[in-house]
Amino acid sequence: MSVTDFLSIQLYTLRSLEDIDRILDTVAEAGYRYVETVGSHLENAESIKSKLEARGLKASSSHVSMAALREKPEAIVEACRTLGFKDLFMPAVPPEQRDMDAEGWRSLGRELGEMAQRFHEQGIRLGYHNHHWELKPKDGSKTALELIFEAAEGSPLAWQVDVAWLARGNVDPKEWIHRYRSKITAAHVKDIAPPGQNEDQDGWADVGSGILNWHDLWRTCREAGAQWMVVEHDKPADPAKTARASFAFLRAIED
Repeated sequence: MSVTDFLSIQLYTLRSLEDIDRILDTVAEAGYRYVETVGSHLENAESIKSKLEARGLKASSSHVSMAALREKPEAIVEACRTLGFKDLFMPAVPPEQRDMDAEGWRSLGRELGEMAQRFHEQGIRLGYHNHHWELKPKDGSKTALELIFEAAEGSPLAWQVDVAWLARGNVDPKEWIHRYRSKITAAHVKDIAPPGQNEDQDGWADVGSGILNWHDLWRTCREAGAQWMVVEHDKPADPAKTARASFAFLRAIED
């Protein structure tokens, strides 16, 4: 099996290109075979499917908002089926909710667990995608992320581990990956620039050009069960360059 069989790219990375045809041309030209869509793409799944097929691309997975999960779950399931994937991730709570108290995070975990069960019955795996704000203690030493998983215990809620955000949350990514390895179905692959560099990119870097040891972290994620490895950069200066450079670094990472 080649790395390209499970390497994807989150299309949010290329959002500044604006036009979906230009975005998909860019990722196809960079060498990717899979993309991770965003919620708005699910609203026009038939069109997105045609555009992907025209470029030899497939959807690996998608992000979708909590609001959409609550308001139109049936339409989301249908979009997943149209695009031919089964992995769905809730990427973040709205900014005003990121400082919730412990009970707020527990409530979110319970709701996500219940949703995950309903989606599981439709053949879809629902997971949570972390940032760094979930690493803040909310109940003694328990962090928000721990409270989510604790409240969802017994459900099929999965985890898309964003390794770089764990690092920015000042925890050991490998420790957390090992702790929750049974929940991991995908990993976001992005890098952190050396201190003082890429400040116009919020301190992010193309994969392989930053401070994270991706040779080691890649192996850790894969051994923990990540079936999709998804390239992302939250604010690239040149999205096409980021897509190319990250792919060039990763395509031989298992050699």
